[in-house]
Amino acid sequence: GAFTPFLWLYQERENVYNLLEGWVGARLTVTTTRVGGMAADLPDGWLDGLRAFLKGFPKTLEESVRMLETNAIWAGRTVGLGAMSAQEAVNAGLSGPMLRASGVAYDVRKDFPYLDYETYDFDVPVGTAGDVYDRFLVRVEEMRQSVRILEQAIRRLPDGPVNIDDPRLILPPKHKATSEMESMIHHFKLVMEGPRPPAGECYVPVESPKGEKGYYFVSDGSAKPVRWRIRPPSFVNLSAIPKMVEGHLLSDVIAINASIDIVMGEIDR
Repeated sequence: GAFTPFLWLYQERENVYNLLEGWVGARLTVTTTRVGGMAADLPDGWLDGLRAFLKGFPKTLEESVRMLETNAIWAGRTVGLGAMSAQEAVNAGLSGPMLRASGVAYDVRKDFPYLDYETYDFDVPVGTAGDVYDRFLVRVEEMRQSVRILEQAIRRLPDGPVNIDDPRLILPPKHKATSEMESMIHHFKLVMEGPRPPAGECYVPVESPKGEKGYYFVSDGSAKPVRWRIRPPSFVNLSAIPKMVEGHLLSDVIAINASIDIVMGEIDR
């Protein structure tokens, strides 16, 4: 029966992908945000699908957790495995569930709020042992908190346009680009060159599912960055593998690696 909760949650994962595909036309490579706004507004009926998901998903999640949380086999293979203390996790640069499972309540949405996260009511779950089992529990609680955030977002969703009215950042409507010389020029420059940020440097982190994902830019005022560096949480978290596998069996490496929840595209440097 170990495969059962996987299939239950896989069905919910498919529901999430269907929602994403219905919004932006992609299931995995989702890029909804743009400089100055969004790629597209929500299609008609999309929020009804999200509400249906938020109504059904918690039940599936709790059923899956009951199958695992007190399961002797599951606990026997995860408790005490790949443990990292709070100090070890901080020294290794871990973030996200990997860091919080070790007892460090660091969440970019709370410590360096963006997108109005400081106005949302949600908790930052933390563990105590920093092992594979605690990483499992932290991620389960984060799914519950994500439901809370989405329910709040639906209630406060505003009307109006999804993009700012600035032709230097947002493409003008097609009818203007084909009938107004100024709009055509803005369209051409934006497509060929892109936006021109002011000269300077900045680092912007977000709380991704894997941990702190940061973007560092250095600009000289042109449309191309002088330097652009991404901080990939999977790459950093994976670097702690040598420490986590000390004293364990070779077969334990599989469970420890799975608890990191890496994305291959982030660690292919």
